Amino acid sequence: MRTLSLPAGGEMPVLGLGTWRMGEAAGRRAAEVAAVREAIAMGYRLIDTAEMYGEGGAETVLGQALAEALRAGDVRREELFIVSKVYPHNASRRGTPEACERSLKRLGLDTIDLYLLHWRGSHPLRETVDAMQALVAKGRIARWGVSNFDIDDMEELVPLIGSGPGCAANQVYLSLAQRGPEFSLLPCLRERGMPLMAYSPIDQGALASDDALQALAAQLGMSAAQLALAAVLARPGVAAIPKAVRSAHLQENLAAADLKLDAATLAELDRLHPPPRRKGPLAMI
Repeated sequence: MRTLSLPAGGEMPVLGLGTWRMGEAAGRRAAEVAAVREAIAMGYRLIDTAEMYGEGGAETVLGQALAEALRAGDVRREELFIVSKVYPHNASRRGTPEACERSLKRLGLDTIDLYLLHWRGSHPLRETVDAMQALVAKGRIARWGVSNFDIDDMEELVPLIGSGPGCAANQVYLSLAQRGPEFSLLPCLRERGMPLMAYSPIDQGALASDDALQALAAQLGMSAAQLALAAVLARPGVAAIPKAVRSAHLQENLAAADLKLDAATLAELDRLHPPPRRKGPLAMI
């Protein structure tokens, strides 16, 4: 698995597993835990979650899967890169560490590898940055970052960092159908050596049934979903975290990380889903 270097040190796999919509129903918990276990067995090492997902339910699912996988010797803790996020309304100087401790408990971990502010809220960014940096100093998180931050948010954030540990990544909605971040945000992040983590890179599965993508993908011997995912991963400095629970989808997504798209294919994708010509509002789900 290819990796991206992080400005705060270390590396992150370019492809991971998203857990949005997991942990919302007790009746699906066993199947969701099994899906995460299977993903780890396949080779997934980056797993993304948030306290918002199922109001802690996704973290609980992930925590059980991690405990079982570690106990069985399927993976070592140091091989994993676990990401979680704090709700904006919890992201105060006091609320951030409290939320982090709750997430750590649900995950069954001593440290979260990357802890993100899920989106901008009412608490001053200064407070959130201070709280994040304090969590790094205490070893409760290895790195901190943000999510759903546009370029103006990043420009406001950077001066607040000071001499403490800096922002490690920005997670935003990026796909072939939602290419807005490519206009100014992605170049800005590249200049700072900061990865962009793309959520919903297959548009929650919608691109898998795109007729034009299906036709092009068939010529290349891959599925439309793989082509859409490979296109996102072809952008330098970009990682992707598609959600999947079915074995076939997990395997399909993992294989997409190894696909190389030639210049002609990328040009055709630009024709089918043109890059932005002007700055627009950042898309969010």
